[in-house]
Amino acid sequence: MGGEGSMMAANNSLKNNRNLVSKRKEKRSLSGSYTDVKLAKFPEATPELLLEIKLQLKKEKRSLHLKQAILFLIIVIVLIAILTI
Repeated sequence: MGGEGSMMAANNSLKNNRNLVSKRKEKRSLSGSYTDVKLAKFPEATPELLLEIKLQLKKEKRSLHLKQAILFLIIVIVLIAILTI
């Protein structure tokens, strides 16, 4: 009869999964409460600081877009040069 090998593999898989579950239950000591955790204190964000961050992000974004545009143009010029030869 066929199928004995596949049934044995399925049984082994189920047995291994049961063993993994029992091991997982033994390691439950890692879970716990967060009562002893100290929260970090961050400074309050003033409107001036938020504006400064906003301007910095805009500047970085503009710089990134410029670099991408230059790279794109260089690639296009190289491709055109290769195709026209």
